[in-house]
Amino acid sequence: MARSPLTLAATVTSALPQASVVGVAALTEHAAGRYDTAVADLADGSRVVVRVATDPDAAAELVAETHALRALTSGVRSLLPFRAPVLHGQTVLDGMPAVVVSHLEGYRVDAAHVPAGPGAATSLGTAIAAVHSLPVSVARTQPLPISTPEQVRSQRSRLLDRVAGSDRVPVSLLARWSRALAEDRLWRFEPTLTLGGVGADAFLFHDIGDEPRVSALLDWHGLRVADPAEDLRWLSAAPAAADDVVDAYLAASVRTPDAALLTRARLYAELEFAKWLVHGHDEGRDDIVDDAVALLTTLADTVLGDDLLTEDGVDVEDAIALLGRVPAPQGGATSMETDAFGADDTAFFTDSVAEPTEPGEPGPDQTGPVGAGPDDDPDATAPITASDWVGRGGDADAVADADRASEAALRRWATPQ
Repeated sequence: MARSPLTLAATVTSALPQASVVGVAALTEHAAGRYDTAVADLADGSRVVVRVATDPDAAAELVAETHALRALTSGVRSLLPFRAPVLHGQTVLDGMPAVVVSHLEGYRVDAAHVPAGPGAATSLGTAIAAVHSLPVSVARTQPLPISTPEQVRSQRSRLLDRVAGSDRVPVSLLARWSRALAEDRLWRFEPTLTLGGVGADAFLFHDIGDEPRVSALLDWHGLRVADPAEDLRWLSAAPAAADDVVDAYLAASVRTPDAALLTRARLYAELEFAKWLVHGHDEGRDDIVDDAVALLTTLADTVLGDDLLTEDGVDVEDAIALLGRVPAPQGGATSMETDAFGADDTAFFTDSVAEPTEPGEPGPDQTGPVGAGPDDDPDATAPITASDWVGRGGDADAVADADRASEAALRRWATPQ
C-alpha cells in the first residue's frame, strides 16, 4: 500500500529536524510505483520533494542517487547549463531509504514528441554534451561506477550469453549482436561521465520565448564513467528530432566523439529487448517473457538485411528510417519503462563535496526522477534454459504491468502514428 502524504510529511521532518512542514501533497512520478513521493511546503517558503523506495531495486537506485547528487559540488553545478536537485537530507522509513531534495519546476517532453528544429531537440543535445564534458574526476569524489571500454563490452557480452541459451531470441539477432561485440573498432571510445542511459523525459523544460529549453535534469542515479553512447540510445524513440539532437550534441562536445558512437547507441537500444527478456525470466513472469519474444521477433524482421557494421557506421537518418518501419503493435504501442535489468582530472573537483543547501536558501526546484537502475549485472551470467520458461503464471496485475512496460519498448522503435 502506498504511503500517505501525511506519512511522507513526517519523513521530511525526520530527515530535516529543523524543518516545519506547512503543506503536503502527493506527487506522481513516471516511476511505476517504485517510490512513494510527495511535495512538501516548508515554513520558510521553500518547497521540497520526499521520496521513499518501495522495493530493494528502487532502494539501491535511491542510494546511488544520493551519491551522485553529493558528487555535484557547487563547482560542478556551475559548469552545467541547467539545474540539478539539491540533496537536503535522508533517512530510513520502514527499512527503506528516503531522501529529501529540492523541488524543480518545469515540464517534461517524451522522446516521441520532441520536435525537429531549434528548441527542445537542440537543447537536449547541448544538455547531454554538458554532462559528458564534465571532468571524470567528479566520479572519484563519491563511490560512482567507473567502467573501461572493455568492461562495457564484457557487460553486453554477458547479457548475450544469457539470452543465447534461451532459444527464444532469433538467431539472426544473436549473430548481428555477436558481430558487433566482436568488432574491435566499435569499442575504441573515451569513457566519459554519463547518466547511465538517461531518456528525454528525465529533463525538465521551460519556455524561453517560443522555444522550450532544458532547465533541469532530474535523473542522476545512473551517474558513472562509461560509454557516452548509452545516453544517446533513446534517439531511436525520437525519429523527428534525432538529427538535430546529434548535431547539437556534437557542436557542444568538448571531446571528439568516436566514429562508432551512434552505432553503439543503436546497439544498446536493440539490447534493451534482450534485457526485457532476462528481466521476465528473473521475475518468473511468462507475460513479460512472451512480450519480449514478440518484440525481438519484430525487431529481427525489421533489421533483416541491415548491417550494423557498415563501412562508415550507420548514420542517424538511416537508422531512424529503419526503425520507423517497425509496425505498430496490435491493440496499442509497446515499450519498456525500466532499464533495471539489466560514470580530465582537475584538482578543483576532487578537494570537496558539496554540503546540502538548506531549505529556504536560493536554489532550484522538481517533479521527481524517472527511470530505473543500472543496466550492468556482473553476477547475472547464468544462461537461460528452455525449462526456465515452463510453469510460470501471472495474475491480472502482472499482465497489466507487462502491458505498461510493453507499451513503454516499442515506442523506441515505432514512429508515432
